[in-house]
Amino acid sequence: MTPEQTAQASREAVMELGGAYAECPRTLRRARELGLSGWAFYVAGRGGALGDVRSDTVAAALGFIAPEAVADGWDGARRVLPPAEVAAVHLAECCRWGVEQLGGFPRVDRLVDLIQQVVLAADASALPLFAAWRAMPVPDESPGAQAAVLLHLLREHRGGAHLLAVRASGLSPLEAIISGPEGEAGAVAWGWQPPYPGVGPLLRRRVWAEAVTDRILSSAYAVLGLDERIELLGLLDSARKGVRPTNTEPGRRVGPEPGGDAQAVLD
Repeated sequence: MTPEQTAQASREAVMELGGAYAECPRTLRRARELGLSGWAFYVAGRGGALGDVRSDTVAAALGFIAPEAVADGWDGARRVLPPAEVAAVHLAECCRWGVEQLGGFPRVDRLVDLIQQVVLAADASALPLFAAWRAMPVPDESPGAQAAVLLHLLREHRGGAHLLAVRASGLSPLEAIISGPEGEAGAVAWGWQPPYPGVGPLLRRRVWAEAVTDRILSSAYAVLGLDERIELLGLLDSARKGVRPTNTEPGRRVGPEPGGDAQAVLD
């Protein structure tokens, strides 16, 4: 099990566990308590780690969401609260979810230890959103909260690396979505408007981008020894099976974030 293989094998668990808090009904209720739509809370909650910047800067960092959709959520949130405050609440919700869902995981301390090594070893060059989130102070030091935040950081790390790989492959974010399993449905969910490009010529580039994503991530996983990498994969799988299913409210979508149907877009 090489570091690159570990990055590939951990993808589904990282994307699912690292984003589950954002789809939790309690997170959506918290958005409404702040006077925000679920979409505005999602965009400003995730992008707010960058500070009070322009929406086009946030769109560049998020990458896979149409700039117009980013602007809609970002500007809507800014009319209510500063983005940094929204991000802080988003982080608190991540911690709350972690305490509820991961606090009772029998080996949560070991999970935190292994993921923390990977997160701290990760090179944040050209990954501004990951770097911004990694720099945010975590308000809850309990193991469950720490695990949830670290999983979210792994997810942001993977998302940023995949965006780099997609652009290096010559694909645009929209082309990466169209050539993925969701196709046009994914493009609509992420706010992109038709007409859409044909899929055929894009598939080979997408496969290349997925491989490059794992190669970029591998340097972080290399901090772990072989036995530790295997152990981490086992813990992630166990934690994933132990998390109670999250039922989002009917007709309500937090945002086109990897995890669930949008996971395929980021890789």
